[in-house]
Amino acid sequence: EKAKLLRSQPAQIVEPKGLLYVQQREFAVTTPKDGSVSILGSDDATTCHLVVLRHTGSGATCLTHCDGSDTEAEVSLIMSSVKSFSNTTEYGRLEVHLVGGFNDDRQLSQKLTNQLLRAFDLQPDDVHLVTFCVTELNDREEKDIHFPIIYGIAVNVKTAEIFPATFPEKGPDEDLRSAHVLTGARLTNIYDAKMEQLHIGPYFWRPFPHVDFWLEQDDQQILQNLSTSPLAEPPHFVSHIRSTLTFLKEHPFPSRSLFPDRKPRIYRKNQEGLWEQVCSDKI
Repeated sequence: EKAKLLRSQPAQIVEPKGLLYVQQREFAVTTPKDGSVSILGSDDATTCHLVVLRHTGSGATCLTHCDGSDTEAEVSLIMSSVKSFSNTTEYGRLEVHLVGGFNDDRQLSQKLTNQLLRAFDLQPDDVHLVTFCVTELNDREEKDIHFPIIYGIAVNVKTAEIFPATFPEKGPDEDLRSAHVLTGARLTNIYDAKMEQLHIGPYFWRPFPHVDFWLEQDDQQILQNLSTSPLAEPPHFVSHIRSTLTFLKEHPFPSRSLFPDRKPRIYRKNQEGLWEQVCSDKI
């Protein structure tokens, strides 16, 4: 029922004001007391799943974008991060919402759905599954090709409302964050809710293999080889990958060009509710 309700809503466009956008293999946790961030969001999920974990007592809310790289460890990580904001002896319970995936040819979505259910089931704490809009429950068919119905969601931290969403602005350092994923990153927490600051990096990687070769390929080749679901990707997938590859080519050694002082790039929301970089000497 919950999945049906969610699928029936049109995707809302979420403007950057008060938004914290979470990319693949990132997560962020905050509470209703946050004066800077009121909405957590993520999109462009095809076989990936978007997971919202919330404690109903404290209102602590986590959003993560999982791709199945290390599901059990990721679930433990988001569980402990939400619990760190919630005194679990208080009233309230842990609720989880799973959205994303579709009936893809390689059944990657189904595999990830199973991994997530198992990982939450293995937790010592009780976790209540409230929204289950994944894989076959998030699938539509058009001319024998399967697509996800919902590619992105947002969660309002203050009201706990979850809705399908798209995001014209994906926050600062988009290429840098994507490069981190493309080079095999682990799930990373990008937000310090106590300081109300977004922390990006420091990230380190080796020069990306065959980057020139990939940049010479046509759109079809990139789609076929660098996507888990070539037929179902959103239209900007290829330009996004090209832009990330170009970034990797420009920064083969991030320790020299991006993070020479080994410190993260720090952002906080300004008066207009938009991210602004904080000078590192002020920290």
